[in-house]
Amino acid sequence: MIVRDLGDAWQVVLQTDHADLAAGFARAWADRGPRHESLTLATERHDDGWAVWEASPQVDAAGTPVSFLEVDVTAHLAFYRACIAAVTDEDPYAGLLVSMHGAGIYRQRYGSDLGLTLSRAGDVQELVDAFVAEQERSHAGRASAMGVDDERRWADYRLLQVYDRLALHFCMRDVASQGAELEGYRLEPAGEWHVRIDPYPFVAETTHLTLVRRVVPKRAWTQDEFRHGLHELAPESLEVVVAPA
Repeated sequence: MIVRDLGDAWQVVLQTDHADLAAGFARAWADRGPRHESLTLATERHDDGWAVWEASPQVDAAGTPVSFLEVDVTAHLAFYRACIAAVTDEDPYAGLLVSMHGAGIYRQRYGSDLGLTLSRAGDVQELVDAFVAEQERSHAGRASAMGVDDERRWADYRLLQVYDRLALHFCMRDVASQGAELEGYRLEPAGEWHVRIDPYPFVAETTHLTLVRRVVPKRAWTQDEFRHGLHELAPESLEVVVAPA
């Protein structure tokens, strides 16, 4: 669950809705490798494990919704393992990419996102290290079994991070006033829910996608109130626009 402070309310984007936006970027991408369909599936499903947690999303002691970087890491490791297994069962290469993504969350996207930190990871560092080692041990063998070389899997992993971070940009920031440098792409504001990107990587001259969000009144919620209240709110569908710089 991605929570953004709007002043008098919170914008909440479920991880699965965030992943749908990320997958829209993957489908719109121009330069496609030989396994782009699997990469798109990995992008669409990389946060499926969150659906279990988001069935009863948490609030903290002050009644504020708990955002994805503040989640209990023991739960995060468990539902990410389940996600990796489920995606692998559908598409082994997509599953490999989700496994790399899951491990990369705890490796700051392997050095490309030094600000990425789950605030409670240090509380269970041994469990985190075991999860990362478990996933990383499997990667080379899984790729080899599918005839995928390291260059290809790392290129697709990096693209998954591009799609993920593009979607997060719209979920987390006031894109009308904030730019960003993401995985080698420069984003500049061009109006509400509208950015310009350089270099421009999409097929269409201008790319139009949809972000689904919920706007939650700002007050001290109890756990039970928030569990029911969030899902009773009507979701809003916003058009996001990406154009060339």
